Amino acid sequence: MTSYTDRILPGVALMLGFCLFAPLIDTAAKLASATVPVGQITTARYVVQAALMLPIALVLGPGLRLTRRGLMLVTLRALVSILATFTFVWAVSVMPIADALAIAFVEPFILLFLGRLMFGDEVGPRRIGASVVGFGGALLVIQPSLAAFGWVALMPLSTALFFALYMLVTRQMSREMHPVPMQFHTAWVGMILCLPLMAIGALTGTESLGLVMPQGTAWAYLVAVGAAATVSHMFMTYALKFAPSATLAPLHYLEIVSAVALGYWVFGDFPKPLTWAGIAVIVASGLFIIHRERLTARSRLRPVPSAAE
Repeated sequence: MTSYTDRILPGVALMLGFCLFAPLIDTAAKLASATVPVGQITTARYVVQAALMLPIALVLGPGLRLTRRGLMLVTLRALVSILATFTFVWAVSVMPIADALAIAFVEPFILLFLGRLMFGDEVGPRRIGASVVGFGGALLVIQPSLAAFGWVALMPLSTALFFALYMLVTRQMSREMHPVPMQFHTAWVGMILCLPLMAIGALTGTESLGLVMPQGTAWAYLVAVGAAATVSHMFMTYALKFAPSATLAPLHYLEIVSAVALGYWVFGDFPKPLTWAGIAVIVASGLFIIHRERLTARSRLRPVPSAAE
């Protein structure tokens, strides 16, 4: 029989894989953004992901049929994924990847309040205080970024909101749908949702939604965005199937390590001292919230003594 620990360890390993591969999406997107509009990069992600996932889904998928509920959840997952991708690609097109990622790390605080609003989860004063401190850490990164890059520096806050919703939907779907068809359906639905926006952008002349013919290495960058997204999000989807999100959430912060390394290696970007201070505050506050979530979960699982005891 497979023990609980045996399921946790693969989940942790898969989440580490996500942290390693996810910054490759951002790096390839930043390289592509030099000549390709943000909307086209976002669309390319889902086109490539659908093409890569189709043969995998046909060979390994336990079944590709969607129920009405499944289609609704897939559409919601694709929509919030598109919004998270678009806002983050827009951000990294003008600012260092590590800075944008640091701001997006307010996601655990957003998850906390979404849990309160959507599910009535209890949110105590300690967790509220940690959220305020964590947002203060984000401001340490946002303030100089606003001065240097303008209002686009606020885009990662939108990314954090949409990715938090993406995590909530993914966790719900992982209980009902195998990761392979989930990724395939999300890709083709995301592609369908993106294409009309691209058409509108081309007709209206909206720069961020424009359509251009990629030249030279831009093709490779677009394919790399979709390939890295496919691999990294398969890792995350399987990880959530094996282990609770509360267990995996602390590992997400390790993504900053690979993001800083790639940003420095490819673009020569290295976070400034104020950015590192903000990262430290955000990570410490996020880890405290995750710790409180675990304590709350354990208290709910603890058996209540009977009257005879």
